[in-house]
Amino acid sequence: MTKRQEFRVLRTYDDFELREYQPCVIAEVKVSAEYSTVGSAGFGHLFRYISKGNRASEKIAMTAPVISAQKPTKSQENEWFVSFVMPSGSTFGHLPHPNDPQVVLRELDAETCVAMSFRGRATAELSEGKAKQLRSEAAKAGLALSDETRVCRFDPPFKPGFLQYNEIVIPVFLGEL
Repeated sequence: MTKRQEFRVLRTYDDFELREYQPCVIAEVKVSAEYSTVGSAGFGHLFRYISKGNRASEKIAMTAPVISAQKPTKSQENEWFVSFVMPSGSTFGHLPHPNDPQVVLRELDAETCVAMSFRGRATAELSEGKAKQLRSEAAKAGLALSDETRVCRFDPPFKPGFLQYNEIVIPVFLGEL
């Protein structure tokens, strides 16, 4: 079974969870593409990196989810960041350097986020609708959120759409907890 990004649930609401994600390292690619193709455009670069496409020719375990994030305040409309979370316990200094210059390794500190899960193929319409719903529910709970929205896909694209598990994850402004 594929390992998942580590977090702990701080509070459960009716439609979402407040989570604390553990510090981690991500491998990330910046992609300029329409939402419908952004995942596949970034996935190949990242998959090659973990499949010995690095200076040590080392295989790195696949984790879930594959994250597609958009940061509206810092990016253009079709600019996305597609990332894999490196296996738990990985450190920036001990991961092999990517052969592909488009793959960037970044360390992330612990982070508090809201998360809402949903089933179905994570189309632009479905993901946008869930993100709006999550933002609305978080606002009702008095939580202030960042402008960043992450679409987290846990299943391969060949799995039937109605069986696919996904999450919308949005960072919370810490001063607002």
